[in-house]
Amino acid sequence: MSILESAFLGLLQGLAEFLPVSSSGHLLLARLFLGIQTDTPAMKMLDILLHVGTLIPVVVIFWKDWMAMLAHPVKNKTLLLLITASLPTLAIYLLAKKLLPDYNGFAIFDSGWLLGVSFLLSAAFLLLCDLRGRSAGKKEIGFGTAAVMGLFQGVGMIPGVSRSGSTITGGVLTGTAKNAAARFSFMMSAPAILGSLLMEGKDALEEGYIHDIELVPTLVGILVACAAGFLAIRLMLKIISRVPMGWFALYLAVIGIVYLLLQLTGNPLLPPFHAPALG
Repeated sequence: MSILESAFLGLLQGLAEFLPVSSSGHLLLARLFLGIQTDTPAMKMLDILLHVGTLIPVVVIFWKDWMAMLAHPVKNKTLLLLITASLPTLAIYLLAKKLLPDYNGFAIFDSGWLLGVSFLLSAAFLLLCDLRGRSAGKKEIGFGTAAVMGLFQGVGMIPGVSRSGSTITGGVLTGTAKNAAARFSFMMSAPAILGSLLMEGKDALEEGYIHDIELVPTLVGILVACAAGFLAIRLMLKIISRVPMGWFALYLAVIGIVYLLLQLTGNPLLPPFHAPALG
């Protein structure tokens, strides 16, 4: 992979991780049209490393929250809320691995065969968020809300389903204000990214495919993802209460429909619309 391609993927990751349009879906879409093989273990590891780039702005922008959480882990309930939100996500991840062992769980979607449908599902979530979020909502995240947002984050592991969009929708469905749900959604990304890094990093070391990852392009991609992610978080925190999610839903619906039309008419760049066969 060239440095330019890696920088482009980093830009997509940084922007789409926090704008509710699915970073994993856009990374997969870009690789399909660039002719880069999408479903290799090394490419999965590259995705996670690009996600690490977006972890940095989460730490920087919310540093006061992290410091308060670490200084008073009992009095400040943020840590417990993040654990509560992470448990349903982990449960869904492990359940998928158990139910689909031959496909390694959510890796069944890595070829992009369901990507168009996933974009449309994400658009539906955002429209639902707008419909439910017209009232002001509460500003505090409770444990029930954290658990629901964790469930939606589990669904967001499907490429094309926006993690931020789905978790914000989950928060709003429990009666939480969009801006409060967005802040917590962005903080939720930290344990999710770290967990993925630990699990996939372990496999990469044990199976040796970490050597297939090119150092310089990967570092460039991480740096670009970090810068773009910083801008995307700042933008979303400013517009989340004023701009309807329907605009993002329209964008996702358009690319979802176009993707499905190209896929169903046999475009050679896209995989057929069915789950990949084993072996």
